[in-house]
Amino acid sequence: MTPLSWPCPLPGGGTSEEYALAFDRGRTNRLLVVPALFDEANRLRRQSVEVMRRLDGAGVDCFLPDLPGCNESLQPLEVQSPEDWRDAVAFAAMHFGATHVLGIRGGCLLTPEKLPCRHYAPINGASILRQMIRARILAAREAGTVETQQDLMDQAMAEGIELTGYRLSAEFIDQFQSLAPREGPNVQEIGQDMVGGAGLWLRAEPDENRQQADALAAILAIGLAA
Repeated sequence: MTPLSWPCPLPGGGTSEEYALAFDRGRTNRLLVVPALFDEANRLRRQSVEVMRRLDGAGVDCFLPDLPGCNESLQPLEVQSPEDWRDAVAFAAMHFGATHVLGIRGGCLLTPEKLPCRHYAPINGASILRQMIRARILAAREAGTVETQQDLMDQAMAEGIELTGYRLSAEFIDQFQSLAPREGPNVQEIGQDMVGGAGLWLRAEPDENRQQADALAAILAIGLAA
């Protein structure tokens, strides 16, 4: 596994150097992995890398890029939009010469249209926002403060909001809440029932599961070979 940098396009022109984890041996099948978003990205990153390790052993090159404003990125999150992230993913696919794309959870909202995609346990934008708002309400309750979902959404749409440590603009919220994973003949969904067990995004801390990593990597490797 090698850490690489790639030139991510900026909305106003120019580029920013973002990191990506890569298993790159110049092979025919090259898989871009679009990570889960926000807290789920932290919970699933170790598992995502374990799946990539197995695919590397199966002869598939893999690339896991940082989105601008996330992970090691130096770009501010509050100026990003879902469209910026989609553009970044499309450019990363081109930059790394991807032949296929794997979207994980919220990453399925960002997969490019022109490549064959696998969507692992996809979720829509509105559901992600509801989960983040519930987490903020629970945290506020523990601190002795009362917040409601409607009040928080009104604030988010008017001036942006901070949810689970992520500062999101009103523009981001407006676009994100209407996003759904795309469908089409070149999109295949991989449900959690195909992998087995409960999804690791449900756990409180980052974790990994060998059996689930084996199963997901096998599904992907067989599909790519076909």
